[in-house]
Amino acid sequence: MARKTSKKSAKVAKKSPLVGAKPTLLAGGNPQIAKADGDAPVQAFIAAMPSWKRGVGRRLDALIVRTVPNVRKAVRWNSPFYGIEGQGWFLGFHCITKYVKVAFFCGTSLRPLPPVESKNKGTRYLHIHEDDQLDEELVASWIRQASELPGAECF
Repeated sequence: MARKTSKKSAKVAKKSPLVGAKPTLLAGGNPQIAKADGDAPVQAFIAAMPSWKRGVGRRLDALIVRTVPNVRKAVRWNSPFYGIEGQGWFLGFHCITKYVKVAFFCGTSLRPLPPVESKNKGTRYLHIHEDDQLDEELVASWIRQASELPGAECF
């Protein structure tokens, strides 16, 4: 009987979109990852990010986890989302052709303001280009501030 269970487990693992399948890259090189909760789909997204953007994704993810140890992770609309349980999402990022776009969903409440405006009320962006020197202290400050605000529940 144990043998049947292990064969069934192997079949389930083969069907999982996170095991062995190489994600499709959408416009701008953004990986297409199915909507899911947890660290595994976020790590699958980061692993599928093209070229230098993968390093930016790893660095952002590590900085977020270091800054907000109890962070909740998920993939929504082909983007990693970070939030606090019961408070909603405070940050997400997305691959664009020439940069990684970091969205602070309540960014207009952060000080200093993240540099890029949004059409979405309250949201501010940080664009990270290939040769940018990331000010981790400033970004960690934004992450910390954002994690303490009520997040976006609609995602």
